[in-house]
Amino acid sequence: MPPKKAPKSKAAQLKAKGGKKKKKKWTQGKVQEKVIRTTYMDQETWDRLYKEVPNYKVITPGIVSDRMKISVSLARKAILELEKEKKIKPVIKHNKQLIYTRAHGKTK
Repeated sequence: MPPKKAPKSKAAQLKAKGGKKKKKKWTQGKVQEKVIRTTYMDQETWDRLYKEVPNYKVITPGIVSDRMKISVSLARKAILELEKEKKIKPVIKHNKQLIYTRAHGKTK
C-alpha cells in the first residue's frame, strides 16, 4: 500500500485549482424600454379618447395613459372631463386612485 498523503490546506487547494475566481453578480441588469408619452392633447388624440375610452370596462388613469400614449396627469384630466359629460361613471373615487367604468354598458 502506498503511503498516505497529508491533507492540503484551503489556500494550497485554491492555488492548485488556479487561484481565486471572479465574484458572480446576482443580476445582469435588464434594461427596460422607455416609452415616449405626449404631454399635450392634440385633436387626433382627443377624438380617439372620446371614441375608445367610454367603451373600456375598467377605466383608470394608468390604463388610459398606457393605451393612448399620453402622460398620466393628462389622462386624469381627460377622465374628469369624460365624467362631467356623463360618458363614464365612477366606481371608486379615492384621492390616490380613480376607477371608472362605462356609463351605458350591457347589463346581464
